[in-house]
Amino acid sequence: MRLFGWLKRGTAADRHPGLRAWRQAWDAAAQAPALDTAEVVALRAGLERLGLPEDDLEIEREMLDGLDRKTALASSIVESGLPAIPTGHRIVGAEICHFSAPVSVPDDPAQPTGRLLLTSGRAIFQGGPRGTTIAWHTVNDAAHVDRDLVIVTVSRDSLHRFRCNTFADAMCAAHLARLLSPKSRRAQPGV
Repeated sequence: MRLFGWLKRGTAADRHPGLRAWRQAWDAAAQAPALDTAEVVALRAGLERLGLPEDDLEIEREMLDGLDRKTALASSIVESGLPAIPTGHRIVGAEICHFSAPVSVPDDPAQPTGRLLLTSGRAIFQGGPRGTTIAWHTVNDAAHVDRDLVIVTVSRDSLHRFRCNTFADAMCAAHLARLLSPKSRRAQPGV
């Protein structure tokens, strides 16, 4: 029985009210269209003040890294425009690639893995027996949910979920997707 006891004990956030409050503050910061480094520094200090064992904070450290990377990406875009990533994928064609990361598709029964590319014209999942292409003009909204990038198309009957390996990849992909989608950009002031 003790061997599997760790399955029943829950997460550190379930057991520690301070960590629950920290996660709520992180979520508010992560959803904000604009974020400055001072907010990330305050969240990092708040996490340290909790005094929890390092093993209990592995996910929260990854969440902070996601905020750091999203903030750096947003600042870079303001200064230099969207990133251009060299890629050898033929599927990109003449489009500019702005993002590339390994992902899986958890809602597909086969759960294929592959690569997500965000280009100037579309989001492309290349992997499994069939890929997915989503033109930006059909995207109504994009968001990150933990390590997932969720893209909702205009018809609302099509939702695409891509599971990234890190919070940072999901957060940066969602930020770029909102910028690349004209409908999503109009719906998100300040993005």
